[in-house]
Amino acid sequence: MRAVLESKWTKALVFLTCLVPLGELVWREYRQDLGAKPVEYITHQTGIWTLRFLAMTLAATPVRRIFGVPELIRYRRMLGLYAFFYGYMHLMTYVWLDKLFDFGEMWRDIWKRPFIIAGLTAFVLMIPLALTSTSWAIGKLGGRRWRMLHRLVYASAAAGVLHYVWLVKSDVRAPLTYAALFTALFLLRARREVKNDEAA
Repeated sequence: MRAVLESKWTKALVFLTCLVPLGELVWREYRQDLGAKPVEYITHQTGIWTLRFLAMTLAATPVRRIFGVPELIRYRRMLGLYAFFYGYMHLMTYVWLDKLFDFGEMWRDIWKRPFIIAGLTAFVLMIPLALTSTSWAIGKLGGRRWRMLHRLVYASAAAGVLHYVWLVKSDVRAPLTYAALFTALFLLRARREVKNDEAA
């Protein structure tokens, strides 16, 4: 298993697999199979995949520790960058396909629909995480400061879930499932940090 996870071919395969959701959207667009509301479909899919990649990013550390597979750490940065990528796609679907870069309309829309503010907050919080995902940034910031900065991922996930809850309004089962998952991942991290403080 470790040899497989350390292989550059496995990493390339994971990279390509992460592009499957985008490929599906392109294929559906080619076949004119995005449903009666194509922009709404694209918005939903890119938003869902943003949350999924955030969850996979946060799960990488506890999974590698629980199952003793340290090689999984090689994939965490990639998963985090894909979360940012799909978050960017989600935002641009709104800005470009939905509002056609009408910033006046977007400004009015933001104040009428609080869930947009929550979504923008989630995306903005991911920007410094994406910008500091390189080894160079880790070296410049130092491990401790870098880890503190990257705790913003939990705030981004919380804002993303809030965005989802406010968006669906009635049937909140799906967003609450993500809320429970992110809460569990946060508690796992908090528990480990408490243990580290006690051992120090």
